[in-house]
Amino acid sequence: MPPADGAEPPGGGSRGGPLRDCLDGLRMAGGTLTAVPVAAPRVDRAVAGWAMSLAPLVGAALGTAAAAVLAAALLVGLPGFLSAVLAVGSLALLTRGLHLDGLADLADGLGSGRPAEGALEIMRRSDIGPFGVITLVLVLLIQTAALGAVADSSPAAAAAALVAAAASGRLAITWACTPRVPSARPEGLGAFVSGTVPYWAAAAATGAVVAVSALAGLAGGGAFALSCALAAAAGPAAAAPLLARALRRTGGITGDTLGALSETATTAALLVTAAAAA
Repeated sequence: MPPADGAEPPGGGSRGGPLRDCLDGLRMAGGTLTAVPVAAPRVDRAVAGWAMSLAPLVGAALGTAAAAVLAAALLVGLPGFLSAVLAVGSLALLTRGLHLDGLADLADGLGSGRPAEGALEIMRRSDIGPFGVITLVLVLLIQTAALGAVADSSPAAAAAALVAAAASGRLAITWACTPRVPSARPEGLGAFVSGTVPYWAAAAATGAVVAVSALAGLAGGGAFALSCALAAAAGPAAAAPLLARALRRTGGITGDTLGALSETATTAALLVTAAAAA
């Protein structure tokens, strides 16, 4: 995938061709967004553009794995809420908790009220402050309660909701890497991936996520399929105000920002599916 707006990646254009870039990008997405030790043979901004465009595909795979945990827990007779706890916990394990860590760090940085440099310094720290703790507790409670409510209504629908929400969460990352979204720092993941996803690629990823979510939602019936499609689109929309706030306060995106956007979108998507299942 060419860099956004025709910008050349560091060191010149891609040397591998579109197919090679796509495959390397998929490997980069898997290694960056999951705990699976996948290494891309070549990593540059062209590959990064593919990685961030394919992030929702990795999200759908993560959601499928967590849905299997949810189904197994329900199958052995565990209640919906406890099954949801295990499923959401498995997502945290599969991602090494990086997205949740980013959510906590961004909450601490924004909650500090400090100027950009001070907020970014707080986000760099390895500890978690009160804003981060409160945000983590609330987000995890909302995710598990929403998923548990869907599971109590229909186990098949809950599995579909989890796939749609996980894909939607990574779709928020895709949109955060489109043009005119700068990096907050000259180094780090944010600097490497910012502006690498053309708008057409983000739009194509959105269409694919909405379609896949609707197909998955058919397990809960036609009306629920529509709800899953709406949930997939609602996730990035709900994350957009947080992105705007982060840009105003820190000047751009960081790896922590991307993780926070993913968790925010996932939570919003699960809320939509829970409302539909009620």
